[in-house]
This record gives sequence, C-alpha cells and structure tokens, in this order.
Amino acid sequence: MEVKLARCAGFCFGVKRAVDTVYEQQKSAKEIYTYGPIVHNEEVVRELTELGVKVLENKEELLQLERESTDGRQRAVIIRAHGVPEEIYTILREKEIDCVDATCPFVKRIHRIVRERSEAGDRIVIVGNPGHPEVEGIVGWCRGPVSVLQTMEEAQNFCPKDGEIVTVVAQTTFNYNKFQDIVENFEHKGYNVNVVNTICNATEERQQSAAELAGEADVMIVIGGKHSSNTAKLYEICSERCPNTYFIQTLDDLHLELPKAVRLVGVTAGASTPNKLIEEVQKYVRVNF
Repeated sequence: MEVKLARCAGFCFGVKRAVDTVYEQQKSAKEIYTYGPIVHNEEVVRELTELGVKVLENKEELLQLERESTDGRQRAVIIRAHGVPEEIYTILREKEIDCVDATCPFVKRIHRIVRERSEAGDRIVIVGNPGHPEVEGIVGWCRGPVSVLQTMEEAQNFCPKDGEIVTVVAQTTFNYNKFQDIVENFEHKGYNVNVVNTICNATEERQQSAAELAGEADVMIVIGGKHSSNTAKLYEICSERCPNTYFIQTLDDLHLELPKAVRLVGVTAGASTPNKLIEEVQKYVRVNF
C-alpha cells in the first residue's frame, strides 16, 4: 500500500508568516494578544496559548483592554491572518495599544480593492462565506453598498440598480469553480461587472492537487481545523472524487479500517495545518497498515 501526500498541502505563505510573527513577538517583554485566533487551527492556537498568548474574541473584549497589563507591561495586539475591519485599527490607535499586522498580503490586497472601488461608487460583491472572519473583515473596508453571496441561488436573486457598476471579489479560500460559475451568471445577465479574482494561488494549487490525488486514491485523509474554510473545501472536493474521504483535526481523530484491497491512501491538508501533524498522520498510516 502506498501513502501519498498531495503536491501542495499544509501551511501557505500567509499562515506561516502570521504564525511566525506571533512566535517572534512572544519573545518580547510585552503581553501578547491576537485579535481572533491567529489561524483556524486549534492545535496551533493551543500551543500559542501555552506560551502565554491570549486571544481577543471580539471587538467588545478589545474595547475593555487597557494599554498596559496589571504588572505594567506594554500590551500588543497581533492582527490575525484573516484580517479585520478597518474599525479595529482605529480602536487600537485610539487606545494607544501596539498593533502588529499579520494580515495575509493577499487579504490586504482585497481590502485595498474594495475600499478604492467603493469610494469610486461601485457596489461591492464578495463571493464567500458571510460568517467567515476574512469576509467580515473585507466588509469592514467597504465605503458603500456591499453584498456577500455564497451560493448560485443567492447570485441568481441578486439584482443591482440600473447603471450600477459591480466590483466582484472572492474570499481567498473560496472554491474557484463556484466563483467562476457566479461570475458567468452575472455576465450572462448583462450586469456591468468588474471582476477581480482574489482567490489566492495557494488555494487554487491545494484544491487542484487534492482533486488530482483524490481521483486516483482509494482513501483520502484531509487534515485541518474544524473551523477552517479552506480545509472544508478540500474535504468537499476530495469527497466528490473519493467516497472514502476522512476529515480529521489531529491523529486522534483518525479511525481507519482499511481493507487489503486498498492500493493508495492520499493525504492533503489545509493551509493552517502544521507540517508535524501531516507527518504524524503519514507515518501512522504507513506503520499500521
């Protein structure tokens, strides 16, 4: 039996940059917070918590935060990889709390696009999950009307005003094919659309390589945080091509019963999954099956 890792899997550039930023800041004398979990992987967040890094879950908790800790240390807040609304930066400035921006550069680009195009009078359409922190952050940089669409049904029901220019962007981890379907629907209806494909290369590469591997594998294992949007999409893609697909967060979640006929076990992982977790799973499958 062969165990094969997808061509692209695990930490992407933006996630690695954010996590490295937290570890670097943790070495300072400051009391370190992250605004929201730095990435959507519970194991990473747990390790950082054990090092003393605290998580601010929402704006209300930030508003209650003082500039200095009870023992006199300066506090610093690290902006998560998913980014935040512009309002959060304003609060940090007003409270004179150090802000360390670890927003993924691909997400920062979307912030610039929606701010500039909405200031120019465009309606912004974000193709993505409305409950995801990245999307909530993007909404917070829009200066005018904004719509978040996740499904084709929502896209079909969307109707801009006459003459309105619509700038369309995407959550960086959104399914590329679904994004294209929604864009084609807008173009077919004759809307005046300005489309900017903001799905990051790392997401496309992970989805393509996962699909390729799932197409030839007898069993697929997808590793990532249960709240990770990009990992959930990898699971969805793999499940369509390989019925025996497992979504796990850690090795403890893996309960495999492999028949002897299994030739190939494929492994892929979301962009927030550390390499050591991927290696643990690969080793376990090789040794035990």
